[in-house]
Amino acid sequence: MLTIEQIKAQIAALGKDVDTFGTKKEIRYLPQILQDSEEIKGLTSGLLNGNTWLIVCTTKRIIFLDKGMLWGLKQIETPLDKINSVECSTGIMFGEVAIWDGSSRVLIKNVYKKSVKPFVNAINTEIDKLRRSNDSKVDTADQISKLAELKKQGILTEEEFQSQKRKLLAA
Repeated sequence: MLTIEQIKAQIAALGKDVDTFGTKKEIRYLPQILQDSEEIKGLTSGLLNGNTWLIVCTTKRIIFLDKGMLWGLKQIETPLDKINSVECSTGIMFGEVAIWDGSSRVLIKNVYKKSVKPFVNAINTEIDKLRRSNDSKVDTADQISKLAELKKQGILTEEEFQSQKRKLLAA
């Protein structure tokens, strides 16, 4: 489990384009929510359904957190592979971020202007990484399948097939 110190260090590494206004109490819950293999890549706060929420982009998902004044924690999350598009707009001081997951749209209002673009960029970067990773897995499986066909046709020996397969899986 990640400690609060590790999480604060990840947030600090994001630089000055992070907005945690009104969401310090939500940050304290991140150690219970984040998986050890997750890393925070973007973070901001804004209004969602009339309340101030912390919105976190990790290497795996977007997490929305709202800790009530006296009790309760509301949590919404969307895996990165389910996000279809992200929109943003900015005004004089604040902006908006809309996240589409195919069937619905989550609109976060009153996002501090300086954090809008870095947050949206973080989401898009992580989605691109995930898609490239998935594409390379498909490519590797296709290449192994082609090697198996060559082996079946007698063009490759078993040793050659295994050697090439190991190279592909190691890449």
